[in-house]
Amino acid sequence: MTENPPRPLVLLVSGPNLDLLGQREPEIYGPETLADHVERASAAAARLGLSLEHVQSNHEGDLIEAIHHARGRAAAIVVNAGALTHTSWSLHDALAAFEGVVVELHLSNPAGREPFRHTSVIAPVADGLVAGFGGLGYELAIEAVRRLLDGGDAAPGAERGAADKT
Repeated sequence: MTENPPRPLVLLVSGPNLDLLGQREPEIYGPETLADHVERASAAAARLGLSLEHVQSNHEGDLIEAIHHARGRAAAIVVNAGALTHTSWSLHDALAAFEGVVVELHLSNPAGREPFRHTSVIAPVADGLVAGFGGLGYELAIEAVRRLLDGGDAAPGAERGAADKT
């Protein structure tokens, strides 16, 4: 019997208030719950030969610890940091120390919303951004991870965090 090689691990990180999806502002974030989105990401990961682990917390330090724990263990992180996207230099620094693929994810399109949402402190340390596609974004983010892990479709000169890793 041949043993299947281990599937690369993707850590899905969900920030503050995402546990309220389905209840909180469904006109912006849709009617699906976080569990629905995690299931969609898990199904996409399985289909693409990846495994998925999910962590959600309303506490910034817990998210940072999860990212630290992913070092040397996970091939990629998909992060929907919620409002911490715009303020958390601690998350920025933790993701900058992660050696794998990082994809920033948002259900809504932050660039089309309030001005304070237009700046992401996560973006400089992410390989790419999936935003504005609602629940489909979870599947698209996992597909982007797979392609980046396979070495394809990266934007020319888009080395993640090059300016931050001096």
